[in-house]
Amino acid sequence: MSKSQCSITNSSVVKKKAQELGFHKVGITSVQNINTDTQRLQAWIKLGYNADMEWMNNPKRQDISLIMPEARSLVCVALNYYTPHQRPEGEEYAKISRYAWGRDYHKVMHKKLKALSTWLESLDAGIQARFYADTGPVQDKVWAQRAGIGWIAKNGNIITREYGSWVFLGEVLTNLELESDRPHTQHCGSCTRCLEACPTNAITQPFVVDANRCIAYHTIENRAENLPKNITSHLQGWVAGCDICQDVCPWNQRFANTTDVEDFQPYPGNLAPELIELAQISHKEWNKRFPASALRRIKPEMLRRNARASLDASRRENDPESNYF
Repeated sequence: MSKSQCSITNSSVVKKKAQELGFHKVGITSVQNINTDTQRLQAWIKLGYNADMEWMNNPKRQDISLIMPEARSLVCVALNYYTPHQRPEGEEYAKISRYAWGRDYHKVMHKKLKALSTWLESLDAGIQARFYADTGPVQDKVWAQRAGIGWIAKNGNIITREYGSWVFLGEVLTNLELESDRPHTQHCGSCTRCLEACPTNAITQPFVVDANRCIAYHTIENRAENLPKNITSHLQGWVAGCDICQDVCPWNQRFANTTDVEDFQPYPGNLAPELIELAQISHKEWNKRFPASALRRIKPEMLRRNARASLDASRRENDPESNYF
Protein backbone atom coordinates (compact mmCIF):
# COMPACT_ATOMS: atom_id res chain seq x y z
CA MET A 1 0.00 0.00 0.00
CA SER A 2 1.14 3.53 -0.66
CA LYS A 3 1.61 6.09 2.08
CA SER A 4 -1.63 7.82 1.18
CA GLN A 5 -3.51 4.55 1.55
CA CYS A 6 -1.97 3.89 4.94
CA SER A 7 -2.76 7.41 6.09
CA ILE A 8 -6.53 6.91 5.88
CA THR A 9 -6.74 3.51 7.54
CA ASN A 10 -8.27 5.38 10.47
CA SER A 11 -11.88 4.34 10.09
CA SER A 12 -13.18 7.56 11.61
CA VAL A 13 -12.23 9.48 8.46
CA VAL A 14 -14.28 7.16 6.29
CA LYS A 15 -17.19 7.21 8.73
CA LYS A 16 -17.21 10.99 8.85
CA LYS A 17 -17.43 11.18 5.07
CA ALA A 18 -20.28 8.66 4.99
CA GLN A 19 -22.19 10.69 7.58
CA GLU A 20 -21.58 13.88 5.59
CA LEU A 21 -23.21 12.16 2.64
CA GLY A 22 -26.32 11.58 4.73
CA PHE A 23 -26.04 8.00 5.95
CA HIS A 24 -27.57 7.60 9.40
CA LYS A 25 -25.40 4.70 10.55
CA VAL A 26 -21.95 3.60 9.45
CA GLY A 27 -19.94 0.59 10.54
CA ILE A 28 -16.85 -1.14 9.25
CA THR A 29 -15.82 -4.77 9.25
CA SER A 30 -12.94 -6.68 7.76
CA VAL A 31 -13.48 -9.22 5.01
CA GLN A 32 -13.28 -12.39 7.00
CA ASN A 33 -14.50 -15.94 7.02
CA ILE A 34 -18.28 -16.20 7.61
CA ASN A 35 -18.49 -19.99 7.54
CA THR A 36 -21.23 -20.17 10.17
CA ASP A 37 -23.48 -17.75 8.30
CA THR A 38 -22.71 -19.45 5.00
CA GLN A 39 -23.72 -22.80 6.48
CA ARG A 40 -26.99 -21.27 7.70
CA LEU A 41 -27.67 -19.92 4.22
CA GLN A 42 -26.94 -23.29 2.64
CA ALA A 43 -29.23 -25.07 5.12
CA TRP A 44 -31.98 -22.51 4.47
CA ILE A 45 -31.73 -23.04 0.71
CA LYS A 46 -31.63 -26.83 1.15
CA LEU A 47 -34.99 -26.59 2.92
CA GLY A 48 -36.35 -24.75 -0.12
CA TYR A 49 -37.11 -21.65 1.94
CA ASN A 50 -35.78 -19.39 -0.84
CA ALA A 51 -38.82 -20.40 -2.98
CA ASP A 52 -38.15 -19.29 -6.58
CA MET A 53 -35.36 -16.89 -5.61
CA GLU A 54 -32.56 -18.88 -7.23
CA TRP A 55 -30.29 -15.87 -7.05
CA MET A 56 -29.99 -16.54 -3.32
CA ASN A 57 -27.88 -19.57 -4.24
CA ASN A 58 -25.25 -17.51 -6.08
CA PRO A 59 -21.78 -18.74 -4.93
CA LYS A 60 -20.69 -15.10 -4.58
CA ARG A 61 -23.23 -14.66 -1.79
CA GLN A 62 -21.36 -17.33 0.16
CA ASP A 63 -17.85 -16.11 -0.64
CA ILE A 64 -17.44 -12.35 -0.97
CA SER A 65 -13.94 -12.76 -2.40
CA LEU A 66 -15.60 -13.98 -5.60
CA ILE A 67 -17.12 -10.51 -5.98
CA MET A 68 -13.92 -8.60 -5.31
CA PRO A 69 -10.79 -10.68 -4.62
CA GLU A 70 -8.87 -7.59 -3.50
CA ALA A 71 -11.46 -6.59 -0.87
CA ARG A 72 -10.14 -6.21 2.66
CA SER A 73 -12.92 -4.20 4.31
CA LEU A 74 -16.63 -3.46 4.04
CA VAL A 75 -18.03 -0.06 4.88
CA CYS A 76 -21.62 -0.86 5.86
CA VAL A 77 -24.26 1.88 5.97
CA ALA A 78 -27.89 2.27 6.98
CA LEU A 79 -30.43 4.89 5.91
CA ASN A 80 -33.56 5.51 7.97
CA TYR A 81 -36.72 5.61 5.86
CA TYR A 82 -39.47 5.82 8.48
CA THR A 83 -42.25 8.38 8.16
CA PRO A 84 -45.04 8.68 10.76
CA HIS A 85 -47.92 8.31 8.30
CA GLN A 86 -50.46 5.62 9.08
CA ARG A 87 -52.63 3.54 6.79
CA PRO A 88 -56.38 4.15 7.01
CA GLU A 89 -58.70 1.56 8.48
CA GLY A 90 -61.09 -0.20 6.15
CA GLU A 91 -61.13 -3.34 4.04
CA GLU A 92 -61.47 -1.31 0.86
CA TYR A 93 -57.90 -0.01 1.10
CA ALA A 94 -54.79 -1.71 -0.29
CA LYS A 95 -51.70 -1.89 1.88
CA ILE A 96 -48.24 -1.01 0.59
CA SER A 97 -45.10 -1.62 2.64
CA ARG A 98 -43.46 1.52 4.04
CA TYR A 99 -40.24 0.93 2.14
CA ALA A 100 -42.10 1.60 -1.13
CA TRP A 101 -44.09 4.68 -0.15
CA GLY A 102 -41.63 7.17 -1.58
CA ARG A 103 -38.82 7.32 -4.14
CA ASP A 104 -37.08 4.07 -5.06
CA TYR A 105 -34.53 3.49 -2.32
CA HIS A 106 -32.08 1.99 -4.81
CA LYS A 107 -31.80 5.35 -6.53
CA VAL A 108 -31.31 7.21 -3.25
CA MET A 109 -28.82 4.71 -1.82
CA HIS A 110 -26.85 4.29 -5.03
CA LYS A 111 -26.31 8.02 -5.39
CA LYS A 112 -24.85 8.26 -1.90
CA LEU A 113 -22.87 5.01 -2.18
CA LYS A 114 -21.41 6.08 -5.51
CA ALA A 115 -20.30 9.38 -3.97
CA LEU A 116 -18.64 7.51 -1.08
CA SER A 117 -16.92 5.07 -3.44
CA THR A 118 -15.73 7.86 -5.74
CA TRP A 119 -14.35 9.75 -2.75
CA LEU A 120 -12.46 6.68 -1.53
CA GLU A 121 -10.94 6.04 -4.94
CA SER A 122 -9.93 9.69 -5.29
CA LEU A 123 -7.64 9.38 -2.28
CA ASP A 124 -5.13 7.19 -4.09
CA ALA A 125 -4.75 5.60 -7.52
CA GLY A 126 -4.44 2.16 -5.93
CA ILE A 127 -7.69 2.29 -3.96
CA GLN A 128 -10.59 0.23 -5.27
CA ALA A 129 -14.21 0.44 -4.17
CA ARG A 130 -17.40 -1.29 -5.26
CA PHE A 131 -20.86 -0.61 -3.83
CA TYR A 132 -24.14 -2.47 -3.44
CA ALA A 133 -27.58 -1.77 -2.02
CA ASP A 134 -29.75 -4.86 -2.25
CA THR A 135 -28.62 -5.30 -5.85
CA GLY A 136 -25.73 -7.76 -5.62
CA PRO A 137 -24.83 -11.16 -4.15
CA VAL A 138 -23.94 -9.80 -0.71
CA GLN A 139 -25.33 -11.03 2.62
CA ASP A 140 -25.99 -7.45 3.63
CA LYS A 141 -27.63 -8.26 6.96
CA VAL A 142 -24.79 -10.55 8.03
CA TRP A 143 -22.18 -7.94 7.22
CA ALA A 144 -24.24 -5.15 8.81
CA GLN A 145 -24.35 -7.06 12.08
CA ARG A 146 -20.61 -7.73 11.91
CA ALA A 147 -20.03 -4.02 11.31
CA GLY A 148 -22.08 -3.05 14.37
CA ILE A 149 -25.00 -1.49 12.47
CA GLY A 150 -27.59 -3.63 14.26
CA TRP A 151 -28.57 -7.22 14.87
CA ILE A 152 -30.46 -9.77 12.80
CA ALA A 153 -33.86 -10.13 14.43
CA LYS A 154 -36.14 -13.16 14.72
CA ASN A 155 -38.06 -11.97 11.65
CA GLY A 156 -34.85 -11.82 9.60
CA ASN A 157 -34.60 -8.02 9.52
CA ILE A 158 -31.78 -5.88 10.85
CA ILE A 159 -32.80 -3.91 13.94
CA THR A 160 -30.89 -0.81 14.98
CA ARG A 161 -31.09 0.76 18.42
CA GLU A 162 -31.72 4.20 16.95
CA TYR A 163 -34.23 3.50 14.17
CA GLY A 164 -35.63 0.05 14.73
CA SER A 165 -35.73 -1.99 11.53
CA TRP A 166 -36.92 0.87 9.30
CA VAL A 167 -33.57 1.12 7.53
CA PHE A 168 -32.13 0.42 4.11
CA LEU A 169 -28.74 -1.27 4.03
CA GLY A 170 -25.79 -0.78 1.70
CA GLU A 171 -22.09 -1.52 1.63
CA VAL A 172 -18.88 -0.49 -0.07
CA LEU A 173 -16.25 -3.14 -0.62
CA THR A 174 -12.73 -1.78 -0.71
CA ASN A 175 -9.14 -3.03 -0.79
CA LEU A 176 -8.32 -0.66 2.07
CA GLU A 177 -7.58 -2.30 5.40
CA LEU A 178 -9.72 -0.35 7.82
CA GLU A 179 -10.14 -0.77 11.54
CA SER A 180 -13.20 -2.90 12.28
CA ASP A 181 -16.08 -2.10 14.61
CA ARG A 182 -17.36 -4.65 17.08
CA PRO A 183 -20.16 -6.90 15.85
CA HIS A 184 -23.56 -5.98 17.27
CA THR A 185 -25.02 -8.14 19.99
CA GLN A 186 -28.51 -9.64 19.81
CA HIS A 187 -31.35 -7.86 21.66
CA CYS A 188 -34.58 -9.64 20.78
CA GLY A 189 -34.50 -11.47 24.09
CA SER A 190 -37.52 -13.71 24.73
CA CYS A 191 -39.86 -11.60 22.58
CA THR A 192 -41.83 -13.57 19.97
CA ARG A 193 -44.31 -10.95 18.79
CA CYS A 194 -43.21 -11.18 15.16
CA LEU A 195 -43.66 -14.95 15.11
CA GLU A 196 -47.09 -14.72 16.71
CA ALA A 197 -48.31 -11.91 14.45
CA CYS A 198 -47.38 -13.45 11.10
CA PRO A 199 -50.72 -14.64 9.64
CA THR A 200 -49.10 -17.32 7.44
CA ASN A 201 -46.56 -18.62 9.99
CA ALA A 202 -43.76 -17.68 7.60
CA ILE A 203 -41.35 -17.32 10.53
CA THR A 204 -41.04 -21.05 11.12
CA GLN A 205 -38.77 -20.55 14.13
CA PRO A 206 -36.78 -17.62 15.50
CA PHE A 207 -34.45 -16.23 12.80
CA VAL A 208 -35.82 -18.55 10.08
CA VAL A 209 -38.25 -17.25 7.43
CA ASP A 210 -39.83 -19.48 4.79
CA ALA A 211 -40.39 -17.37 1.69
CA ASN A 212 -42.98 -19.86 0.45
CA ARG A 213 -45.29 -18.65 3.23
CA CYS A 214 -44.28 -14.98 3.20
CA ILE A 215 -46.78 -12.38 1.99
CA ALA A 216 -43.97 -10.01 1.04
CA TYR A 217 -42.35 -12.64 -1.17
CA HIS A 218 -45.57 -13.53 -2.95
CA THR A 219 -46.72 -9.95 -3.58
CA ILE A 220 -43.29 -8.80 -4.85
CA GLU A 221 -41.33 -11.77 -6.21
CA ASN A 222 -43.89 -14.40 -7.20
CA ARG A 223 -44.51 -14.09 -10.94
CA ALA A 224 -47.19 -16.79 -11.16
CA GLU A 225 -50.58 -15.95 -12.63
CA ASN A 226 -52.32 -16.77 -9.35
CA LEU A 227 -51.20 -16.65 -5.74
CA PRO A 228 -51.40 -19.79 -3.57
CA LYS A 229 -54.67 -20.18 -1.67
CA ASN A 230 -52.86 -20.45 1.66
CA ILE A 231 -51.52 -16.94 0.99
CA THR A 232 -54.60 -15.26 -0.48
CA SER A 233 -56.73 -16.15 2.52
CA HIS A 234 -54.36 -14.17 4.76
CA LEU A 235 -53.50 -11.15 2.59
CA GLN A 236 -55.48 -8.67 4.70
CA GLY A 237 -55.22 -6.12 1.91
CA TRP A 238 -51.48 -6.36 1.30
CA VAL A 239 -50.62 -5.84 -2.36
CA ALA A 240 -46.97 -4.79 -2.14
CA GLY A 241 -44.85 -6.27 0.61
CA CYS A 242 -45.93 -6.74 4.21
CA ASP A 243 -45.01 -4.86 7.39
CA ILE A 244 -46.86 -6.95 9.96
CA CYS A 245 -43.78 -8.37 11.68
CA GLN A 246 -42.19 -4.92 11.77
CA ASP A 247 -45.29 -3.10 12.99
CA VAL A 248 -45.56 -5.31 16.08
CA CYS A 249 -41.86 -5.13 16.97
CA PRO A 250 -41.30 -3.30 20.29
CA TRP A 251 -38.09 -1.77 18.96
CA ASN A 252 -40.01 -0.18 16.10
CA GLN A 253 -42.83 0.97 18.33
CA ARG A 254 -40.43 2.65 20.76
CA PHE A 255 -37.55 3.86 18.64
CA ALA A 256 -38.83 4.70 15.16
CA ASN A 257 -37.64 8.18 14.16
CA THR A 258 -38.91 10.24 11.26
CA THR A 259 -36.38 10.30 8.45
CA ASP A 260 -34.77 13.50 7.23
CA VAL A 261 -34.58 12.13 3.68
CA GLU A 262 -37.24 14.00 1.72
CA ASP A 263 -37.24 11.38 -1.04
CA PHE A 264 -38.76 8.86 1.36
CA GLN A 265 -41.87 10.93 2.01
CA PRO A 266 -44.89 9.03 0.60
CA TYR A 267 -46.02 9.66 -2.94
CA PRO A 268 -49.65 10.77 -3.24
CA GLY A 269 -51.86 7.73 -3.49
CA ASN A 270 -49.46 5.27 -1.87
CA LEU A 271 -50.94 5.57 1.62
CA ALA A 272 -54.57 4.83 0.84
CA PRO A 273 -55.05 3.29 -2.60
CA GLU A 274 -58.30 1.39 -3.04
CA LEU A 275 -58.15 -2.30 -3.87
CA ILE A 276 -60.84 -2.03 -6.54
CA GLU A 277 -58.80 0.69 -8.24
CA LEU A 278 -55.56 -1.33 -8.27
CA ALA A 279 -57.40 -4.46 -9.36
CA GLN A 280 -58.11 -2.71 -12.66
CA ILE A 281 -55.02 -0.54 -13.06
CA SER A 282 -53.80 -0.18 -16.65
CA HIS A 283 -50.16 -0.21 -17.68
CA LYS A 284 -50.42 3.48 -18.55
CA GLU A 285 -51.85 4.37 -15.14
CA TRP A 286 -49.27 2.16 -13.39
CA ASN A 287 -46.51 3.95 -15.27
CA LYS A 288 -47.90 7.34 -14.33
CA ARG A 289 -48.65 6.50 -10.71
CA PHE A 290 -45.34 4.93 -9.72
CA PRO A 291 -42.51 7.00 -11.21
CA ALA A 292 -39.03 6.30 -9.79
CA SER A 293 -40.66 3.91 -7.33
CA ALA A 294 -39.55 0.57 -5.91
CA LEU A 295 -43.10 -0.55 -6.76
CA ARG A 296 -42.06 -0.75 -10.40
CA ARG A 297 -40.70 -4.20 -9.57
CA ILE A 298 -44.35 -5.21 -9.14
CA LYS A 299 -45.60 -5.15 -12.72
CA PRO A 300 -49.16 -4.05 -13.54
CA GLU A 301 -50.41 -7.61 -14.00
CA MET A 302 -48.93 -8.58 -10.61
CA LEU A 303 -50.49 -5.57 -8.89
CA ARG A 304 -53.86 -6.42 -10.41
CA ARG A 305 -53.43 -10.04 -9.31
CA ASN A 306 -52.57 -9.04 -5.75
CA ALA A 307 -55.43 -6.58 -5.43
CA ARG A 308 -57.95 -9.02 -6.90
CA ALA A 309 -56.76 -11.76 -4.56
CA SER A 310 -57.28 -9.44 -1.58
CA LEU A 311 -60.73 -8.47 -2.81
CA ASP A 312 -61.71 -12.09 -3.32
CA ALA A 313 -60.41 -13.06 0.12
CA SER A 314 -62.34 -10.25 1.76
CA ARG A 315 -65.50 -11.07 -0.17
CA ARG A 316 -65.28 -14.78 0.67
CA GLU A 317 -64.86 -13.96 4.33
CA ASN A 318 -68.14 -12.05 4.28
CA ASP A 319 -69.90 -14.21 1.69
CA PRO A 320 -68.27 -17.64 1.09
CA GLU A 321 -70.27 -18.25 -2.11
CA SER A 322 -69.20 -15.15 -4.01
CA ASN A 323 -66.23 -13.88 -6.02
CA TYR A 324 -65.32 -10.42 -7.26
CA PHE A 325 -63.74 -11.56 -10.52
